[in-house]
Amino acid sequence: MPSPPPLEGVRVLEVGNFMAGPFCGMQLADLGADVIKVENPAGGDMVRQTAPFLDGESSNFVRLNRNKRSLALDLKSASGKEVFRKLIARTDIVIENLRPGTMKDLELDYDRLQQINPRLIYVAASGWGQTGPYAQLAGLDIMAQAMSGLMSITGPEGGEEPVKVGVPICDLVCALYGALAAVAALQARERDGRGQHIDVSLFEAGVSLAVWEAGRYFATGEVGRPLGSAHQTTAPYQAFRASDGFFTAGAGSPANWLALCQVLGLEHLPADPRFATNPDRHSNRSELIPLLEAVTRTRPVDYWIDALQEAGVPCGAIQDYGEVFNDPHLAARHFFWDAAHPTLGAVRQVGSPMRLGRTPVREGGAGPRLGEHTDEILAELGAGS
Repeated sequence: MPSPPPLEGVRVLEVGNFMAGPFCGMQLADLGADVIKVENPAGGDMVRQTAPFLDGESSNFVRLNRNKRSLALDLKSASGKEVFRKLIARTDIVIENLRPGTMKDLELDYDRLQQINPRLIYVAASGWGQTGPYAQLAGLDIMAQAMSGLMSITGPEGGEEPVKVGVPICDLVCALYGALAAVAALQARERDGRGQHIDVSLFEAGVSLAVWEAGRYFATGEVGRPLGSAHQTTAPYQAFRASDGFFTAGAGSPANWLALCQVLGLEHLPADPRFATNPDRHSNRSELIPLLEAVTRTRPVDYWIDALQEAGVPCGAIQDYGEVFNDPHLAARHFFWDAAHPTLGAVRQVGSPMRLGRTPVREGGAGPRLGEHTDEILAELGAGS
């Protein structure tokens, strides 16, 4: 029988809205923490107002906020502040993604709260960080993608129109950094008994992903640019056109490069000095890719995937989400699961990628209704309903 999830017994207060704070809270909730989502009674988290709706409940909200309890609390009122402070005395982690200074205006900032609970870990997620010249600017994922450089390298090669990553990548990565930092802070607290303030931002989360771009710029001064589906340093490694669509393949190692050429019937290419090494192949992509696609265009996607897999060359289809959500591999690994909701019944969830062998992640309830657990939480405080 599996052991309880790793963060069972850890209490989290989430003052979150939209994406970064709630996604951070969801990670900790999946890992077993008791995440209490503190929401304004007048509407709650704005994600509750996003379509599509199922019997009046946001389909997005019930997935992004699974495994949490909802406490309807007006933090602008004296009574709401009092309840929040009482909760702080028995809380391990606070997550908030309000504009810097908002919690201070509410008199619920880290400096005040850590006087109540010196062991408190406080995660502040924002667009630009808690300090610096951008700190007070409004910051959404698309601004972070733009300012972090991500949009400057995303899109078709030679394209003029800016293209963002299809998912809110800066929001999501910021949330993951917040969750990782919170867990690290719990470990640090085991050493010295003290909590701490954690500052994570969408902007820095985006910049932190520039591994290849930094390697090139700081070595040569070259600035990255959009390459379509192609890799920054390796070739061939991209999407290829088949007779009926596209597929992806990556042949960065010498063995895979030779195998790819054999599958395509282009055994002479490895001897071509333009393509002798990976740097050569990358520098001469404009000549290499047309030679490869002259062959791949002649047969369908399924043919090439079967042939390349047989030869051991990494490859894959380009799936839309209708295919992803019905993928047989994910189904075999039970990645999607159904969470119970008080009015909607079973709500299909996108699973957690964290597969802990002994202390698995929690598969509990779907995102709660607004204030669903208010009476329960107040009763735990001894305040009654």
